[in-house]
Amino acid sequence: MIDKLEMFMVLAREQHFGHAAEHCGVTQPTLSSALRQLEDHLGVVLVKRGSRYQGLTPEGERVLEWARHIVGSTRSMRDEMRAMRFGLTGQVQIAVIPTALSMVHELTTPFREKHPDVSFAVLSRTSTEIQALLDNLQIDAGITYIDNEPLGRVTSIPLYLERYHLVTSNLEDFANRDSITWREAAQLPLCLLTPDMQNRRIIDQHLDAAGAKVSATLESDSMIALFTHVQTGNWASIMPEKMVESFGMRDRVKSMPIIEPDATHTVGLITAKREPATPVVSALLKEAKLLSELAPA
Repeated sequence: MIDKLEMFMVLAREQHFGHAAEHCGVTQPTLSSALRQLEDHLGVVLVKRGSRYQGLTPEGERVLEWARHIVGSTRSMRDEMRAMRFGLTGQVQIAVIPTALSMVHELTTPFREKHPDVSFAVLSRTSTEIQALLDNLQIDAGITYIDNEPLGRVTSIPLYLERYHLVTSNLEDFANRDSITWREAAQLPLCLLTPDMQNRRIIDQHLDAAGAKVSATLESDSMIALFTHVQTGNWASIMPEKMVESFGMRDRVKSMPIIEPDATHTVGLITAKREPATPVVSALLKEAKLLSELAPA
């Protein structure tokens, strides 16, 4: 039953019979047979029939929720039994919004010092992708915004407040400035993250609230690409304060807070809401509480 539920989850995620079969390491007829057996066992039709994948039936959508719960709980049980025998081992997968990548080492380094048999895979993903990866049991945790756009069923630990700075290499033009308004920033040739990134949507919201309309002259899904363009002197950018600090190079770029308003958004660690949590997730949540700049005094 578990293996059939896992195949069903993969099909729902891939939305393509051939791709799902390849991901599961089986032939397409084997995948189709497993799905028919699952439907016979449950007494409902899960997938809309056709020459191609056409989506899940209403019953299929509901079974998908149960499948995630059952498969997730089964994996949690296996992980806990393995941890009881060997301690925490294996690879921990964390998906992170690009603007928070510079601080991930603050979590992974002390974690691995306590659990040396654990390795990490750190993935750069959008906030929407992080939620989907959690829902589909493809990652252990995510680092994303937790106070701006709705999250699914997650456990969250706030880590820090993201503040926004204008970054420019035109040092002479801004030598006497300690801050800049959102409206003023909009007048500059800006390079920004792409619209699928929540950071970009946040920046657009604040610019719009300030009555400023902006059309970025360059967009990228890479903070490094934005920073290198700023260094040319032909662009400015709006970046989180922590990200600017990680780049250093204070002698070559100027960073100043953006005010009116002095906006902040909370970035935190999220995990799928499941009780009991896996041992590795429990350990991550504990480490995140120790790291949090926003923990109660």
